[in-house]
Amino acid sequence: MRKSVLILLSVLALSVSCKDRKGASASQELCVPTDSIYCRDPFIVADQSTKTYYLYRSSSTAEGLGGVEVFKSKDLKVWTGPERVFTVPEDNFITGPVWAPEVHQYNGAWYLFATLNTDREWAERVENWPAFTYRGTQVFRSDSPEGPFLPIGKELTTPKNYMALDGTLWVEDGVPYMVFCHEWVQVVDGSFELMPLKDDLSGAAGEPMTIFKASDGPWVSPINTWTEPDGTTRPGYVSDGNFVYKTKDGELLILWSSFKNGKYCVAISRSVSGKIAGPWTCDPEPIFEEDGGHPMVFKDFDNNLKIVFHQPNSGHSHPVILPLKDTGRGLIIDI
Repeated sequence: MRKSVLILLSVLALSVSCKDRKGASASQELCVPTDSIYCRDPFIVADQSTKTYYLYRSSSTAEGLGGVEVFKSKDLKVWTGPERVFTVPEDNFITGPVWAPEVHQYNGAWYLFATLNTDREWAERVENWPAFTYRGTQVFRSDSPEGPFLPIGKELTTPKNYMALDGTLWVEDGVPYMVFCHEWVQVVDGSFELMPLKDDLSGAAGEPMTIFKASDGPWVSPINTWTEPDGTTRPGYVSDGNFVYKTKDGELLILWSSFKNGKYCVAISRSVSGKIAGPWTCDPEPIFEEDGGHPMVFKDFDNNLKIVFHQPNSGHSHPVILPLKDTGRGLIIDI
């Protein structure tokens, strides 16, 4: 009981101090510390022009339309919000829940990469397997990181016959690409796919190609076993939460998540060629394996490198922000 009272008093104190800093206009906003925000797949934008941090999370409407909210902070410790920045249009191909929202600045605008979901099936269910439903990443545009983000089109950017998720942006030699996951619930051994985009990000400019698979991580444990129609079994490996990063020495990395002995982890793969097409190798061990994952990397306003991911992977998932060290050859969580 005493512990609960202390936690409540701490949150109230933070709320008062936040209102004092922002003035009366903050009176209708919730003000919370980072570890009190429920959020899976957190994504943080550090906007240099306003010295504001933006933390994006999924949030559906009461009508069941998928959406995205944002929290704002000046110090990565206390956040105001949430404010809605996106609601899936009612006439969109998919209107259901949003997963893993990411916001990227590109060619003078801001783009939301949102994984959209539906219960509609696009293929006949395979016995003993999950349903093949429409799920994929779509791109939306805004002139501000505060939205509103509006559709460029009404269709998924990833192929409709892929159960795809966690699309992220990478630009190489002037060409924009989406790196995304091909769901293990469809392909059993989840993969990471590379797909070129049109210059305005309005759609795909080519077919996706597999750059590596979850099972390529030597530490990855299967999360399930799938039974084929002929009775043979295959272990299922999760591919999740990919984010592309280039080190100070030019090493091209993809941070991603899967499971090791039942715990959600943060892993690193690296491009042998230094190009996004690879080939790719996977480091022998995760850099974090305490039931946290879906990472992304950013720099704070003091030029310090940070990693953010959610932890735990079930229950009250919240953002965890930790210092990160760029060794040139790789990344180390600096705690």
